[in-house]
Amino acid sequence: MDEVFRALADPSRRRLLDDLSTRNGQTLRELCTGLDMARQSVSKHLAVLEAAGLVVTVRRGREKLHYLNAAPISDIADRWINRYHRERVGALADLKRALEDTAMEQPSFVYTTYIRSTPERVWQALTEPAFTRRYWGVEFESDWRVGSPLSFTENNVTVADPAQVVLESDPYRRLSYTWHTFTPEWAAAHGVDDELLARLAGERRSKVTFDIEQVDDSVRLTIVHDDFDPGSIVAEMVGVGWPRVVSELKTLLETGYAAHPPNEPASTNVV
Repeated sequence: MDEVFRALADPSRRRLLDDLSTRNGQTLRELCTGLDMARQSVSKHLAVLEAAGLVVTVRRGREKLHYLNAAPISDIADRWINRYHRERVGALADLKRALEDTAMEQPSFVYTTYIRSTPERVWQALTEPAFTRRYWGVEFESDWRVGSPLSFTENNVTVADPAQVVLESDPYRRLSYTWHTFTPEWAAAHGVDDELLARLAGERRSKVTFDIEQVDDSVRLTIVHDDFDPGSIVAEMVGVGWPRVVSELKTLLETGYAAHPPNEPASTNVV
């Protein structure tokens, strides 16, 4: 956590985080616009933020896009907010909310966390029903080969569709698949009304990608959820859902216990 506090101590770095909270997924050139600072200085500040885990970069062709990452702020909040009165840490809570909010116009959702585990165990946790139902409340059925179908079962409702397929599968390193179909049965199980269901079903299908990387005695897990329509409702919803799911995954792998029962009351969170 020392790296996070050091990174946040500089006003220029806080300004960069403010810029990304306004519009996520910017290039270095875009972040330099409007700043009275040399490109090299901006690059150095971004490197500090990335080292602290507050910024995650994703390559798109020749460009490198920069995204806020809520995990370090979430860790700080989990450590102290529940121990003291919320009024005494109001500023921290405000920052946490700002970093976790997903702007509806952003093209993708990016989230990175470090888990004291192994790539093999993280892969199991992402693919095997015995794991996923404990922290996510969802069971997958697939052979996890590229092009193979997969189904999602949650709250005794199975969602299957020919377009739900595995896109990439490199065990212990990378997994990608198209996101699930929004059916009337899924909507009923989650308390989603007909109007919202119609809006969700009308969006193009998104995809999620998991990158797994060994870093010392931990695993760096990066989730990229993208291919959203502009103004996507799904993008807004996964921005709320993914941090919760990843937090539960981390807790399960590091302690052996899920922090919360997998079948919580139905909500409109997509994940």
